[in-house]
Amino acid sequence: MENKINILNKEGQPIGEFNIEDKWIELEKGEQAVHDVVTAFRAALRSGTASAKTRSEIKATGAKPYRQKGTGRARQGSSKSPILVGGGVAFGPKPRTYYKKINKKVRKLALKRAFSEKVKDENVHIVDQIDSPDYKTKNAAELLKKLKLNRKTLIVVKDYSDNTLMATGNLENVLLMKAASVNVYQLLNNNNILFSEDAIKDFVERL
Repeated sequence: MENKINILNKEGQPIGEFNIEDKWIELEKGEQAVHDVVTAFRAALRSGTASAKTRSEIKATGAKPYRQKGTGRARQGSSKSPILVGGGVAFGPKPRTYYKKINKKVRKLALKRAFSEKVKDENVHIVDQIDSPDYKTKNAAELLKKLKLNRKTLIVVKDYSDNTLMATGNLENVLLMKAASVNVYQLLNNNNILFSEDAIKDFVERL
């Protein structure tokens, strides 16, 4: 696997190289860690607010719906019964959290494995500077075009700037994130990862 990634300028021309150290790469293990972390991330996105009333929460008379015998129907003791229309729900959903605990070592391993896969597939790109001179979307779109990044792209910067946030905000299939906040799901959910030169240095410190 190539251990160097070209650093490009905004015209797409190489102006240097960034060395990928072996300690940042993990391709032997970590598949299960990636699965666990992505599962936990997606679970945490669930609101967990679904709720249905049980028979004890239904407001209704406590009287027997109809007499016990002689109607030809099955006996009923309460109109709150789950088998009747308007009755409570049996084993219905209640508000809950879907949070799953993941150890720090597992998260770190998963991040390293996800990054390593992107490096192996040559989907990690580095540009010397990403900051937009103004807030216009066309400037950010032009940068991606010159870098030949026409699929889902995760742009990673060291810090947000107002111009870059506004310039990339309306671009379809483009996500802007800080190096300190990038997670495994975002790495895997984008075809290309575009780092600024200072952002890649911050990111690899997390590995």
